[in-house]
Amino acid sequence: MDYLQLIKQPIEHDLLDFIELFNSALTHDDGLLSQALSHIRQRGGKRMRPMLILLMAKNYGLVSSVTQHAAVGLELLHTASLVHDDVVDESAERRGQASVNATYDNKVAVLVGDYILSTALLHVSKTGNQRIVEYLAELGRTLAAGEILQLTNIQNQEISEEVYYQIIKNKTAALFEACAAIGALSAGASDDDVRRAGEFGQHLGIMFQIRDDIFDYFDSKEIGKPTGNDMAEGKLTLPVIYALNNHHMDSMMTLARKVKSGGVNADEIAVLVEFAKQVGGIEYAEQRMQDFRQLCLSYIDGNVKNDEIRKALTAYVDFVIERTK
Repeated sequence: MDYLQLIKQPIEHDLLDFIELFNSALTHDDGLLSQALSHIRQRGGKRMRPMLILLMAKNYGLVSSVTQHAAVGLELLHTASLVHDDVVDESAERRGQASVNATYDNKVAVLVGDYILSTALLHVSKTGNQRIVEYLAELGRTLAAGEILQLTNIQNQEISEEVYYQIIKNKTAALFEACAAIGALSAGASDDDVRRAGEFGQHLGIMFQIRDDIFDYFDSKEIGKPTGNDMAEGKLTLPVIYALNNHHMDSMMTLARKVKSGGVNADEIAVLVEFAKQVGGIEYAEQRMQDFRQLCLSYIDGNVKNDEIRKALTAYVDFVIERTK
């Protein structure tokens, strides 16, 4: 089934308008800045977050210029955070393409990220909606706090599923939550509707991150990162957290501590990956995704009346779970 086509169906023209406005926001006449922004524009991507904003606006009313500027502002904030994250993580690639810091250097990447962030603020100011401006500003704070929590958690010897969810709620899930809530806000939805939309977005974001984390346990060129990449960066994700907490083995716990200390090698990561698979860590993570899927479907059943938008949002939920990269 072509989930993406179903998702786009009710918002096809709106999405084209968004892409035009977004690309215009990432265009500049100046030499080096122009090159760096062009490099970022080429990534494209599936536009999952903007599509969620547009669908939510359409669910509660109409896609307006307020919706479009909010969508561009939010996607630019996300883009700026990725540019900065690549500097922090010393990443050489982003979506199979050389990162800005690898193509130029850290100084250029930080400044380009700052420029994009300022452009995000410019677009969100054009909504003229104080609540949307506040929501985006709060999102920026949450994303930064999530990154810092993730960095400090690497040093934390406790291996906790609760902390894992706290981190992804402050990172991936916060973005999806903001998209859904801001989309509803831009269409004049009530406070209760905005809150429910935000909860739906958060559940979507948690599923999205769990799926991303599961990818790290399988080697695939399509995904664009090697097996165990998260562990190489000191991060323990849901499958191995479950395995360690529910099938206690001193030798595996010792390896997990080595992951957190940054002293683990590729062979040791492979042992931990295999351990997580053998004791049902992948199945557990997949079951948790299904739990959040049910919460998402309950929201759609109770809050989405238009049949085309119901189909699009249901396809969105299924795509998040079933995507292969």
